[in-house]
Amino acid sequence: MNRMYRRSLALIFPVLLAAQITRAQEHPPRVEEARSRAGGVTRIAPAPLLLFGAIPVSTRSQEARKFAEMSLDKYENVMLDDSVVLAQHATEKDPDFALGYALLSFASRRGIPNSAALARAKALLPHASPDEQLLVRWMTGIQDHNLLPAIASMNDLLKRYPKNKHVLYLTSEWLFLQQDFDRSQRMMESLLQIDPAFPPVLNMLGYSYIQSAHPDPNKSVASLKRYVAADPSSPNPEDSMGDVLRYVGDDQGSLEHYSAALQIDPTFFNSQLGLGDTLTLMGKYDDARLEYDRAALVSENNRDLLHASFQKALVYFWEGRAEKGRSALSNLAAEAAQKNEPNAQFEIALGSAMLAADFASELHQLRALEEKLQNTVEGMSASDRNGALANVLCEEARVASQHGVPETAEQAISKLERLAAQSADLLVENPYETARGYLLLSQGDLANAVDELSANQLSPLAVQQLAVAQQKLGSPSTASEIFNQLKYQRAATVEWYLASQNSSITR
Repeated sequence: MNRMYRRSLALIFPVLLAAQITRAQEHPPRVEEARSRAGGVTRIAPAPLLLFGAIPVSTRSQEARKFAEMSLDKYENVMLDDSVVLAQHATEKDPDFALGYALLSFASRRGIPNSAALARAKALLPHASPDEQLLVRWMTGIQDHNLLPAIASMNDLLKRYPKNKHVLYLTSEWLFLQQDFDRSQRMMESLLQIDPAFPPVLNMLGYSYIQSAHPDPNKSVASLKRYVAADPSSPNPEDSMGDVLRYVGDDQGSLEHYSAALQIDPTFFNSQLGLGDTLTLMGKYDDARLEYDRAALVSENNRDLLHASFQKALVYFWEGRAEKGRSALSNLAAEAAQKNEPNAQFEIALGSAMLAADFASELHQLRALEEKLQNTVEGMSASDRNGALANVLCEEARVASQHGVPETAEQAISKLERLAAQSADLLVENPYETARGYLLLSQGDLANAVDELSANQLSPLAVQQLAVAQQKLGSPSTASEIFNQLKYQRAATVEWYLASQNSSITR
């Protein structure tokens, strides 16, 4: 098994415990003297503007700098639409501000990718200050095909600003999104030593404590209670509590906190969608449909609108009306194609394949989707496309292994291996290792299957098979721990639906 990237990541991202930092490496900008070419007159170069009072940036516009700070603050607090708008304002105040465009592409990547902003940030990079260049390379690099240059830039930035909570947060959040939960969690806990009431970290820890290999629901809820207290005017703390309470099985509490978020902001899409998801899992299907319709009404882009419609279509499967569900998904796929929304098209296509009536139909749909993702997809970042392709290939390996077609699984795994080597991305490497795990389990190589299936902690299907492998190895206590981990992934997703058809999951 190739764990080279994981080892390199461990070296690139040391855990920066605040107690171990003996001196900050932040160097305040110096006022430098320059000699006029005309008459040799000494002049004082203006001090550069500082992002959050620390990182020198190239813009001379106080307004542009302020909008950049506000954009990053909104991003950290998961107000992504607001972050995008504020980053756009930063670029309007200074059209040559590299970090403004980097922030615009960075915040947009989790919604509707902005390729023009990404290209503009790269073009302006040589004109940015040295530390601004590191931040821009990080923000643009993680959206590219190869992550290693981006990681190197962030490592340099960490060395320069080891106590800057914004730099530390960006790093820990990225590790979390890469499913490197242990290192992300340790870094976030060390960050709280710098600022014990930093809302973004309290939020991320709330999810981290429940999604790690050893879930701790009490710590998760406690962290989110601190988050609610630290930022009572924002809907996101209540929304996060709604998510986590659903994971732990407190559906009524989940509904109450989503409703509290909507009291603060009646158009908060995530909470409106969350109401539908929780009601679906409660079996209140008609009520769930109404909430999904309301979510579609408050959506601000086609991606969110189509996702709400996708969740509504899945209700048919929960009801036991699979054919109606497949028909609804087919109609929705046509709508997504008409709206030309690539990320929604992928979500719908993969969901439709996984919920197909039989193996042959699923494999046919998966291969058609794989072919589409082989080349550049307009409106989809390179990193998103790689992750999507990896998930398709992993699903091919899963179903082929379970239906006794090892050669098909091996073909998919071979493609995944090449993709993982090219991308240096855990969101590609994890599906690669998981795919190997499915095949090894089908072949009876239980010990190696356990090792590989452990890579993907957020896939209910992979975690379920990991528990099965432990049972077959004669480790019932370990299998029980894994099933305990699995129950905290309870969500209205395709994977949870498929896994929940197995009675081993505690609902």
